[in-house]
Amino acid sequence: MTSELVIRALRPTDRPEWGELWRDYLAFYKTSVPEDVYETTFKRLLGDDPQDFSCFVAELDGRLVGLTHYLFHRHAWKVENTCYLQDLYARPEARGTGVGRALIEAVYAEADRQSAPSVYWLTQDFNETARKLYDRVGKLTPFIRYNRP
Repeated sequence: MTSELVIRALRPTDRPEWGELWRDYLAFYKTSVPEDVYETTFKRLLGDDPQDFSCFVAELDGRLVGLTHYLFHRHAWKVENTCYLQDLYARPEARGTGVGRALIEAVYAEADRQSAPSVYWLTQDFNETARKLYDRVGKLTPFIRYNRP
């Protein structure tokens, strides 16, 4: 019997598994956030403010195996909103199975539904595994990011 991957919106009952996935994602990038950020972020993901982030999760056999956080925002060069895919994570055992692609495609579909023709994201240069997927589903740009010190 073959399991079917389900991509769906985050639910309130997903809090424990979502927290585990997001902690693992942040650990991959060698960072963490205080517990109140987890709580605030989860509430925002479930809220109805169109300026807040939204979340899709990937579920396989009743278990969450991936997530993506994304948001829509205005852009000075466009009339339409643009979509920023901030976080994308698949459990290590689920990588290479199409989870990442399915989550990105779900964000693309939501951007189309909301008439936002642009979707963008960032990754670190050392994230070679994910970049192989990104090279197939996106276009690498020459932009360099700076942060306030």
